[in-house]
This record gives sequence, structure tokens and C-alpha cells, in this order.
Amino acid sequence: MQIAVIADIHGNSAALDAVLADIERRGIAEVLNLGDSISGPLDPVGTADRLMARDFPTIAGNHDRFLVDRPPEDQPLWEQWTYPLLAPTHLDWVRAMPATLEVHGLLMTHGTPTSDTRNWLDQRGNDAMRAATLSECEGPARGLDHPVILSGHTHIPRIVRLPDGPLLVNPGSIGCPAYLDTRTDPPFACETGSPDAQYGVLELTGGVWRASLHQVPYDPGEMIARARALGAESWADALATGWIRA
Repeated sequence: MQIAVIADIHGNSAALDAVLADIERRGIAEVLNLGDSISGPLDPVGTADRLMARDFPTIAGNHDRFLVDRPPEDQPLWEQWTYPLLAPTHLDWVRAMPATLEVHGLLMTHGTPTSDTRNWLDQRGNDAMRAATLSECEGPARGLDHPVILSGHTHIPRIVRLPDGPLLVNPGSIGCPAYLDTRTDPPFACETGSPDAQYGVLELTGGVWRASLHQVPYDPGEMIARARALGAESWADALATGWIRA
């Protein structure tokens, strides 16, 4: 059995198309989506339409939740770009997303099993993301009985196999390879260093789950133009390079 895992598309329909083509090329029929699907200055409507047509098992990320549990005037910037473009059918689709989901005994989460805003396999350091310690990885998994737990949110691809515990997998971000958080002082940049779209693959062999991480080059030109049209220069940098230019 093979299962593709996608996360943090953030409205990047061009990157989504490239990843879905790569998944099809590998002959993988099943795809799990860990949320944060449409918020951002790119193509939320096109992305939502593609995902709704595919009907993948999908959970809500924090940015999905912000679209439907906050009034438009109180939404963060990424949702302010997104919400006015969405039709009622798109919002109904978001509202129906569960916070977590179990598929084939695997647990789908966005951040951790109890929080869609908590980082898991990577944590914020003083000026960059750092790999989580063993105790930080073990904490959110304590008391859970799943062979694999999936999470996104950080945009950093990571695989951790806990001692005598589950396989933890973050597939990385399909559509947002770097971001700048201006809510902190100084602003915090999360950077993967690659503009490629990222996703993961799970494989069950001999009763043991294994995971692999994959990067897919694509043409981000249209998405960069959309970001620049809204003045989102840090997004344009991220899509072009995987870095945030100072």
C-alpha cells in the first residue's frame, strides 16, 4: 500500500498540479491532505475547486479554521486576501473539514493532535526553525496508539521514528516554501531553501510503515505574479527561491 501525503498548499494551484501529476506518475491512488489548503495571495478558488473535485480525505489547518470561525473584519492578512474570493460552496467545504481524521489506522493532524497552531517536529529558535528534540517530539504523541501520525503546519519536511513509538511525518509544504511572520519583533523567517513543491509518500511493506519525502520542480511564474499584484513581496521571494530576501 502506498499513500501520498500533502499539506500547506496555501492556494498555490500551480504547485498542486505539479505534485498531483507526480503522484499519478508514481501510480499512487490515495492522497491525504493535512490542511491549510487555500489561504494566501495566490489562487484560492482554483485550488479549492481542484481539491473539492478530488475529494481527498482532508482536515482543517489553522488558516482554514480562520476563514470560517472569524468575521471577515477580524481575519488575518492571508484570509483577508482569500475570503472575498470564495463562494458559499467553498466555505461550506471548509466548514465540513474535521480537525483530525483517522485513515487506515493513521492519524492526520495539522499541528499536533490537540492544536492546529502548535509546531511539532520543528520548533522556532531565536532566528530560525530548529529540529525538535526527542522530548518535544514525544510529548504530543504520548497516549496515542497509531503506527503513523501525520502533521504539517511548520512547512518543514521531516520524518521521525520515535523509540518504541509511532512514525511521525511532516510532508512539508506544497505551496509556501518560506514565509515571513511580521507579528514578532524582529520578524521571523521560516525558510526551506528550495522553491520546489514538497510532499510525502507512505508505504506499508511487511507490516511496517515507511516514509519518503519528495520535491517537485514547477513553474511558479503565475503564482509570483499573483503575489506581486497584491504587494506580497515576501511571498514572491519565497516562491522564486525558497528564501526570504532581507
